[in-house]
Parts: sequence; structure tokens; C-alpha cells
Amino acid sequence: MALSMKASTASCAKLAAPQRTPARARAAPAVFASLREDVARFAGAAGVGIATLGLALSANAANVKLGAAGGALVFEPAEVTIKSGETVTWTNNIGFPHNVVFDEDNIPSGASADKLSHEDYLNSPGETVSSKFDTPGEYSYYCEPHQGAGMAGKVIVQ
Repeated sequence: MALSMKASTASCAKLAAPQRTPARARAAPAVFASLREDVARFAGAAGVGIATLGLALSANAANVKLGAAGGALVFEPAEVTIKSGETVTWTNNIGFPHNVVFDEDNIPSGASADKLSHEDYLNSPGETVSSKFDTPGEYSYYCEPHQGAGMAGKVIVQ
């Protein structure tokens, strides 16, 4: 069972040679196609379309803390920018009770301050509320118990 030196050297050279970029580039579309098929199978098994699955994964565009870690009565961050149809979630952090109130004079025409606002107080750490924004424009809001302390924020919807 002897191998000729010439055959074994040629085999080793093939194994040691780096793959050429064109071969990897040709393989990439197959990998992505396989990934798309896997996602489509998962979406079908879950009873949703791929578009719906994509919206569900990106629906929560921004997270805002109610009260800064250092104890300041602020929304953190004070301003967020999202796309139309996305959601902002506010999480009770420190210095509560807090709430999120939109003033109808400081939101775009056609948007509902009542639907966006969460006037009930959040009294425990980690409690959350969310609002979905469909109308582009600037939305100013505040925390009712801490409005006098300047606890205000803004959502910009593009």
C-alpha cells in the first residue's frame, strides 16, 4: 500500500491551497437561498407570512427608560427617531411613579393623543407600556407627576 511520492505531494498541495474568492462568491447565494427557505418554513409553520415575520422582528424600534440610573427624573433617551409603523416601549426604571402622556397640541394632525398616552401610573421597576406610531411627524410627551421637574420627551416619526 505504498503511495507514490508524486501522488501524495499533489494531494497535499490541493489540500493546502487556499480557496479562490470566485468559488466562495458562487457559494454565498446558495447559502442565503437556504437561509431564506428555512425562514419561510419557520414562518409557514408559525402560520404567518415572511413579511409579517419581518414586521414582528422589527416592530419595537425604540426603548426608553423612565428615570435615569443616576436618579434623574428624565426619559432616557429624551428623543428617539423611528419609522412610521414602528413601536416605542417605555420601561419603568427609577424614581417612579411615572406615566407617558401625549398632548394633542404637540402631535401631528390625524394622530390620537388618547390612543398613544398611558396615563395609568407605572409603580414597579420593569413595568412597560408601548405605543405604535403610524403618522409621520414630531410627538412631544411628558410624565404627569414629574412634568414640573422637566420630565419630557419626543418621538420623531419618519
